[in-house]
Amino acid sequence: MDTQNTKTLGQLKAAGYKSINIKDELRQNLRTKISKGETVFEGVWGFENTVIPELERAILSRHNINLLGLRGQAKTRLARLMVNLLDEYIPFVEGSEINDDPLKPISRYAKNLIEEKGDDTPISWLHRNDRFYEKLATPDVTVADLIGDIDPIKAANLKLSYADDRVIHFGMIPRANRCIFVINELPDLQARIQVALFNILQEGDIQIRGFKVRMPLDLQFVFTANPEDYTNRGSIVTPLKDRIGSQILTHYPETVKIARTITEQEANLDGRQSDVIHVPSLAKDILEQIGFEARESEFIDYKSGVSARMSITAFENLLSTAERRALRSGAESTTVRLTDFVGIIPAITGKVELVYEGEQEGAAVVAEHLIGNAIKTIFPDYFPKIEKLEKPNEKTPYQELIDWFFNESGFELLDDATDVEYKKQLDSIIPLKQLMLKYQPDTPAEDQYFLKEFILWGLSENKKLSKDRFTEGYQFKDIYGSYISKL
Repeated sequence: MDTQNTKTLGQLKAAGYKSINIKDELRQNLRTKISKGETVFEGVWGFENTVIPELERAILSRHNINLLGLRGQAKTRLARLMVNLLDEYIPFVEGSEINDDPLKPISRYAKNLIEEKGDDTPISWLHRNDRFYEKLATPDVTVADLIGDIDPIKAANLKLSYADDRVIHFGMIPRANRCIFVINELPDLQARIQVALFNILQEGDIQIRGFKVRMPLDLQFVFTANPEDYTNRGSIVTPLKDRIGSQILTHYPETVKIARTITEQEANLDGRQSDVIHVPSLAKDILEQIGFEARESEFIDYKSGVSARMSITAFENLLSTAERRALRSGAESTTVRLTDFVGIIPAITGKVELVYEGEQEGAAVVAEHLIGNAIKTIFPDYFPKIEKLEKPNEKTPYQELIDWFFNESGFELLDDATDVEYKKQLDSIIPLKQLMLKYQPDTPAEDQYFLKEFILWGLSENKKLSKDRFTEGYQFKDIYGSYISKL
């Protein structure tokens, strides 16, 4: 339809426009996209066979939807992407506060205007991007905020009594008529406010200060909720839950590969960081594995969850750590090192909820545990597994490397070492190169030094070497020599 030239109700009728409610609009456009094999929810990964099919079924069923899941599971993003299933433009009565459909007006303003001007009633067009309303449920949200209240200023200006419904000031929900309305963290909404939503979901009735206003509002409701909220802060009242058609459970990424895709898509990087800092693929895997370790950790409250935002901010911190090091040494480019992972600790400590045991350990120590556990988990994918118990006099693949440390007083990797110094230090350990060539001969040249360092960290996490943090870097020693020196 020509939205530029269709400016009146008469022109709209002549163009053959037909009204459609928002749930049918979403349903029809979804049917078209599915038929054409188009991706409906772009940029959402890992939900292709779980959440998205359920969400599409709910839309086809014309349901109001509750997305239930822990933090950082793309609940709000899914709701926002539903906007792409709306028609690009819809007409509404010009000047209407509640986006009145010109063919089915529901407000007194729109009805009076159409009665007065008939086919000359002016209309405007609303783009789909403007048809998304979002409200974070907090304990201080009132019925007036969501539904409306009497406006004494309007009553005084128009010289109306409070018995006249024209003195009503509409809240967010009526103003979102013919739109998608999202209420985030629904259990945080007070029970009495949730009760006020009953009739809106079922009948379209709204009641404001005694006014019984019959307004069949046309809305697609999407609620989001965190299971933790049901016990910690509030709950969804049963009659309201009964009026929500579909409750869909979200989840965290199930594989490191999917988690990597999400992080790389969402990380907010400066173009110069991407150009001058090389990130080995192994470094990205370790970073994502930290999130998986956190969700299984005895120190972290699993009910609270570990948001995907942790990996995203940790990735940004990792690149910034390497960038800062390069700037301090005057290098034009550099490669991420395992020692740079010390820089992601602030991103981890701010994103996890610790249980009592974790508080006793301390947030920074827990973060170091998670990094170490991630390395330990991934290590057998690259090099022979290190067994806890070994047969006496049996020579392991790592014996030469362990012997090297037994004969040396200590080996240090400094945080701010230049690339030349860093490579020279690792090259001094001859058995490292031999291990890498034997078990990972196809490693790209730019990733080889990261892999050498990975071997040292892997042996340390498996208690074959000792690793100590000091002010300027890390020191690796033979584990027995370290024990003796402590004595």
